[in-house]
Amino acid sequence: MRTKAELLAFLEGLGIAHHTLDHPAVFRVGEGDDFKAHLPGGHSKNLFLKDARDRLWLISALGETQIDLKRLHPVIGSARLSFGSAELMEQTLGVTPGSVTAFALANDTGHRVTFVLDAALGLSDPVNFHPLTNTATTAVSQADFRRFLAALGREPIMVDFTTMERVAG
Repeated sequence: MRTKAELLAFLEGLGIAHHTLDHPAVFRVGEGDDFKAHLPGGHSKNLFLKDARDRLWLISALGETQIDLKRLHPVIGSARLSFGSAELMEQTLGVTPGSVTAFALANDTGHRVTFVLDAALGLSDPVNFHPLTNTATTAVSQADFRRFLAALGREPIMVDFTTMERVAG
C-alpha cells in the first residue's frame, strides 16, 4: 500500500501538479474549516460502502452534498448499501477511517472498489482530497484528477445527488 509520500511521488510521475497543506487531523466534514478557507476549490467528503452482494463502493462528493444512501442503490446499480468496515477499508484502500479519499484508489490494484463521483465535485476546480492521511489536504486541478483516474484505469460513475440521477462524466 502506498504512503502519502509515495502517492505524491506517483502524482509527480504522472506530471500532475499538486499543492499539499499539512494540518491537524480531521475526522468529519466541518472540522478544519479554518484552514480549508485558505484552500480554493471543492472540498470532498468520502464514503466507503459495501452492498448486500459484498461489492465495494467509494463515493467522493462535495462536503456539503446530501447523500441519501437509501435511494442511491438503484441509481448506481448496487444492492442496498451500508458502511464498510475499517478492516475492509484498510485491506482494499490502505487507509483508516477519517482518511478515506479518492486518492486511495491508487492502492486498490485489484479494482475491487467501484468509484462514484458527485457531479458537483466533478465540476469543481481544483479538487481537494486527503493524501491517504487525514493530517493533510492535497489539491489538484480537475483535469489532473481525471488524469489520475485514467492512469488507474478508473471511470467514475457520475451522480447528481440533487436529482439522484446518473449523468455523463
